[in-house]
Amino acid sequence: MAAKWVEFKARRALSALQDQVGAAGLLAAAAAPGIGAGIDQHAAAVRDIMAVGVEESAAAAGVVLLAGYARGLLEQAKEMGWQLTVPTNPTAWATADWLTCRLVGVCALASRIDDPGYRLDDPGYRLDDPGYRLDDPGYRLDHNDPMSPEAENE
Repeated sequence: MAAKWVEFKARRALSALQDQVGAAGLLAAAAAPGIGAGIDQHAAAVRDIMAVGVEESAAAAGVVLLAGYARGLLEQAKEMGWQLTVPTNPTAWATADWLTCRLVGVCALASRIDDPGYRLDDPGYRLDDPGYRLDDPGYRLDHNDPMSPEAENE
């Protein structure tokens, strides 16, 4: 019973995130290939973290992992003084900050998590082409995510 309650709360949190930032970001990603590619990379990095970098992840539902990851991002952003800024028009998404794009990546994964046969650790996930392989040379992200705030400072 407790596991169901945790999953319910995780779904509710992801739904709120989708309403706040995901819906607008995914619309912008669908309208502009460059924005879509950036969101794809964020979703791939999150998927990789969930599949490889989370201890005991096999014991938790994917939706719980995604909600926990998003919550951690928001808590860390708050501690660092970051503000979540959601672009108000589709063209403004081209300059959206790392946090906003990462959260849209979380929403992209959450939107597919209940699809039949979908697995969070599936290396073939891509927003605009579910058959495209992320392990293709030049597209695969390693654990040193080039889109992270730390990479911008290097």
